[in-house]
Amino acid sequence: MINKWLLSLLLSFASVHPYHVSATEMEYDAKNKRVEISTKIFTDDFEHVLAKLYKQKTDLSSQALRPQMTPLIEKYITTHLSLKNNNKILPLKLFGWEVDHEAVYVYTVANALVFDPKNITVEKTVLYDLFDDQVNIIHFIYNSRRISNKLVYPDKKVQLSF
Repeated sequence: MINKWLLSLLLSFASVHPYHVSATEMEYDAKNKRVEISTKIFTDDFEHVLAKLYKQKTDLSSQALRPQMTPLIEKYITTHLSLKNNNKILPLKLFGWEVDHEAVYVYTVANALVFDPKNITVEKTVLYDLFDDQVNIIHFIYNSRRISNKLVYPDKKVQLSF
């Protein structure tokens, strides 16, 4: 028979996810001439890194704190994710964000009036400030074709070509 202390300990470990991973999906929208980006990050990890870097209380689930959280999210994502096309940085703009259960989805866009699918560079260091076992998955979709890659800490960049 398992004692209460051990049961409590096991349940506390079960609530902490054992993997440090984020996923970003990027898709070129030819009609609007932009890259639409969605980045999924575990909520607890994201709150931890925002608090650590910006020395501020973070609670991404609180509607009352949402106005204070949005600039932190924008600053973080635009300094830890970048997109280049033909060696030219395509600046990211925050489109919005939402919490969905254990994850936060951060939506950004990058205008790309001219886009060369043969020369794409993605740099991503999301949560590298916290974990030396972080894995960042990147999916890029162009013309309904998907290329997927993963960056394992300390790797930061991936070159893509369609």
